Amino acid sequence: MSMIYYISGGERSGKTRYAMNLAMELSDRPVYLATSRVWDEDFEKRVVRHQGERDERWENWEEEKLLGQLDISGKVVVMDCVTLWLTNWFMDLEQDVEACLRHGKEEITKLFAQDGTVIIISNEIGMGVHADTHMGRKFVELQGWMNQFIAGKADKAFFMVSGLPLQLK
Repeated sequence: MSMIYYISGGERSGKTRYAMNLAMELSDRPVYLATSRVWDEDFEKRVVRHQGERDERWENWEEEKLLGQLDISGKVVVMDCVTLWLTNWFMDLEQDVEACLRHGKEEITKLFAQDGTVIIISNEIGMGVHADTHMGRKFVELQGWMNQFIAGKADKAFFMVSGLPLQLK
């Protein structure tokens, strides 16, 4: 039986830890799907730290954009995360929000149509200080609209605050 779990929250709110614990409850061999590109040295250190948090029970996949190509049938997959995945679309499509939404929704819909369980992590970036650049404001809007789309499709949704999950749906 397929399920879609949506976990959102702020930076360092406990999203990934919660998602990984949930995945381990649901499967002996979960998949960690990394969507990020390594943009700089600091981010590379973050990737290495995250890799060190997963033991041999985890299968590790990387896909920057084309999620619908992945075969998740019968698997429990933690997708980490929507924000980094959208960043790849946003940069490759030259900040075209409509094109990013169209392509992103197509890929997410293909992923969700499969018979697998997806635990999808996202960030609530629109709750902080108003972005001071046009590009930043466009990305916040893109993220918010994609979060709404994914949360609407999810079977269960959680908002993380200080390491605690608040069930939304």
